Amino acid sequence: MPTPRAAATKLTSTKRVLASVPKVRTKPVTVNWADFGFLRVAAVAPVVHLARPERNAEELAGWARKAADDHAGLVVFPELSLTGYTCEDLFLTDDLAERTEQALLQVALATASLSAVIVVGAPLRARTGRRYNAAVVLQEGRIVGAVPKQHLPNYGEFYERRWFTPGIDVYETIELSNAGATQVFDLTSGAVFDFGRLQLGIEICEDLWAPEPPSGPLALAGANVIVNPSASNELVAKAEYRRNLVVNQSARLQVAYIYAGAGPTESTKDLVFGGHTLIAENGSLLAEGERFVLDGSWCQVDVDLDRLANERARNITWGTAPVPKRTIDVMGEPISGTLPSLNREIARNPFVPDAPATRDERAREILAIQSTGLARRLIAANSPRCVIGVSGGLDSTLALIVAVEAVKRLRRSPETILGITMPGFGTSSRTRSAADAVMIGLGVEARTIRIDKAVTQHFADIGHDPGDHSVAYENAQARERTQILFDVANKVGGIVVGTGDLSELALGWCTFNADHMANYGVNAGVPKTLIRHLVRWYADNVAELTTATVLRDILDTPVSPELLPPDQFGNIVQETEDVIGPYELHDFFLWHFLRNGSTPKKIRALANQVFVDSYDSATIEKWLVMFLTRFHRQQFKRTTLPPSPKVGSVSVSPRGDLRMPDEVDPTGLL
Repeated sequence: MPTPRAAATKLTSTKRVLASVPKVRTKPVTVNWADFGFLRVAAVAPVVHLARPERNAEELAGWARKAADDHAGLVVFPELSLTGYTCEDLFLTDDLAERTEQALLQVALATASLSAVIVVGAPLRARTGRRYNAAVVLQEGRIVGAVPKQHLPNYGEFYERRWFTPGIDVYETIELSNAGATQVFDLTSGAVFDFGRLQLGIEICEDLWAPEPPSGPLALAGANVIVNPSASNELVAKAEYRRNLVVNQSARLQVAYIYAGAGPTESTKDLVFGGHTLIAENGSLLAEGERFVLDGSWCQVDVDLDRLANERARNITWGTAPVPKRTIDVMGEPISGTLPSLNREIARNPFVPDAPATRDERAREILAIQSTGLARRLIAANSPRCVIGVSGGLDSTLALIVAVEAVKRLRRSPETILGITMPGFGTSSRTRSAADAVMIGLGVEARTIRIDKAVTQHFADIGHDPGDHSVAYENAQARERTQILFDVANKVGGIVVGTGDLSELALGWCTFNADHMANYGVNAGVPKTLIRHLVRWYADNVAELTTATVLRDILDTPVSPELLPPDQFGNIVQETEDVIGPYELHDFFLWHFLRNGSTPKKIRALANQVFVDSYDSATIEKWLVMFLTRFHRQQFKRTTLPPSPKVGSVSVSPRGDLRMPDEVDPTGLL
């Protein structure tokens, strides 16, 4: 029996469905990814010439030009990179201080033609006589401002308080001159540099390790990118700790975090520096450079500033946090130019774990969430049995697996699960056989109840011609099956386990008050691409050989509601993806639309990038229009969904993640 999926307003052929979708025209366009909020950032660990700031100025300017030529809008260098971090007592000499000031002007002059924002580490003398370990911000030849390091380590191998003053509550004016050219800028604690979409905050090395890092107030004041010029020496396992620290801070603050560490050409008298470079965004490590490279190393990637803005907008904890009063905005020029290519990994299947090392763990965790939810519902209902409509398709197969895992948690036999196949007018021998085999393999009680006669009688009752294979023809079958499931559940004291998945619910590809309804829907938080992954994982890792073979055959069977009669050879004629489009595209659209809050224009551009080898732009446009149209017009089905467990960060539950009116017209989005 196929799990009924016909929608209440669903059309039954590709031709008729496409006729209801607005026609679109596509033409090749050049994408400027900067228009979609992407900013290319680079973290550099250059060769250091100790106590030779003029040579370091050449190095930094060369790297900055290289990064800018590759369309980087932000380039970050390590702590004290203009002198080298390991100059020790030379930091106290006026000679090094004066040459550093001239070298800073040299970097500004050499990068005057670049619109990229450049962050350089340098020791600075203030008019008060204090010396600060600072990060200096430059753009288009102008020194925009500087930020002092607040927390100076003075333990173990570090002695920074011997040379520098802690930069807490500092507001100093610095003036540098050379050959008639003068630059005046502020050295300010807690500054946020305003470059339009880029709101830049800075903390330096130890600041991140402090109990209250400066990056917290900076982010709350609006900084969406935090940079950390650093000089953290290498110890066994320290790189892993450092990496976790950067990634976790990017998650806590919902920022892009760029870390540039001093490299191995620093002094190795007592310490070795690896040149660790890291770029993280909202809890994900996007790029990491190679360490211990003697001729310099770097990493670069495109961060998504619009995605970060969306994350903050939906996070009420973020929104209610107070804005720090002592944070100072420093104005710069908005970053101009284009980003003609995208240097960032965009997952083809964003719901499916792509790292082999985590696939097994994620699959077990998802099944644990689903099965625990169902087990708890069985306890609450004081119900001894699960009742599931088994079609021989993917969704009901996963629901059956979840039910088996749930009764295991309750220390009950799989025989307490009642699987019912309900063959109808469109049921194929392939899915019928698969349904029987998978129930036998999983050890559940199997029952067959044909619906042909009941539906035929119903057609007569409502005056419907059985030869009219319209929506009424399909949905009558779906509702008959649901009626059977609930009535049998009443008879055996069980609850009906829903099988519909997240992808179908997003598209409204279900029959209202039929497969749309259950006592508990175990798959409502799992999209189709992830269901495929879970069933395949179960076949490979849990099921015994015969059952695994059946599961793999189910994976190879076309997705279909099987509500239309098969052809003369008994083959399925109604394939879902021919009618509404490929699920891999719809899951991609769903992720970026709901999870990232992306605009249709941005989703289209990303899909054309990711699926360039599989679909042309016109096909992607067609199915994107289909997705947006159905997503908005089918909300009325999601408004009345039964309970179901949230599995990932995307959900369409009307009680939790997705609250929207039923009457939205999607025309403006198309």
